[in-house]
Amino acid sequence: MNLESKWLEDFVALSNTRSFSASARQRHVTQPAFSRRIRALEQAVGTTLVDRSTTPVSLTPEGQLFLVTARNLTEQLSECLAHLRGLSMANETLDIAAAHSLALAFFPKWISRLQQGLGELPTRLSAMNVGDAIHALREGNCDLMLAYYDPYASMQLDAEVFPSFSVAKVNMLPVCAPLENGAPRFPLTGQDDTSQDVIPLLSYTQGAFLGRSVKMLLKNDPLRLRLRTVFEMAMAEGLKGMALQGVGMAWIPDFCIRDELSSGKLVRAGNEAWDIPLEIRLYRCSLVHKPGIDKLWKQLMNLPRDFLEA
Repeated sequence: MNLESKWLEDFVALSNTRSFSASARQRHVTQPAFSRRIRALEQAVGTTLVDRSTTPVSLTPEGQLFLVTARNLTEQLSECLAHLRGLSMANETLDIAAAHSLALAFFPKWISRLQQGLGELPTRLSAMNVGDAIHALREGNCDLMLAYYDPYASMQLDAEVFPSFSVAKVNMLPVCAPLENGAPRFPLTGQDDTSQDVIPLLSYTQGAFLGRSVKMLLKNDPLRLRLRTVFEMAMAEGLKGMALQGVGMAWIPDFCIRDELSSGKLVRAGNEAWDIPLEIRLYRCSLVHKPGIDKLWKQLMNLPRDFLEA
């Protein structure tokens, strides 16, 4: 029998939601991929575990019996991994996964302030996309995750599985290089404007979290018809570099461009009506039990907001 631990976690998630689509979102995979993994699990154990003829789906008698084993195995594996990785933060480095722009422009100031409240905190930072960071957090390959939170974005995290708290409020600003007179090279206009000029857009790649937030802003706005993508990249720092070269305009988190705005190398392409409010949150995974992280999390909860927020 060839079983993968992620199939067991998928099955436990499906037993809770009774929905393939909801479980796929929770497990951060597409619904077809999630369905294939459940079928692979059924093939491995040699029986049908899920009754797909009902709405919501239900477990077969064999599925109900197997659920007890699946839950026990996933919990025991999680506890074992936590033990092997060490039970105390005192002798370990704190592993944090963060979105690329947060790792480069936000993390240094934030962790410096945090250590004023906690003392020395050996830290290892890994920059990655949100999907990879969530997987690392769930699998216990990192201790905490620093990520954007947007209530209007398509991908959300289960608050029970991924408890979190806010560490900063930020805005994404529409910016571009200026003309010689200081005016924006690629200005945005109001909805009542009749201009049909095409605006070159420096866009986030498909699936990038910040890109989804931009799409939500433009979803019902006629401006989207005038935007023409001329460059794509997943990282805000990359879009900033292209904006500085005068290639186009982009929505970039304000903490990434403070110096450039102050020096006039970049200017707003539109007023505050075009800003996208975002929140930065610190996450942990409740499925991964590490006493050191439990203790640290409680310490963080007791810190004044001045230390938690950058």
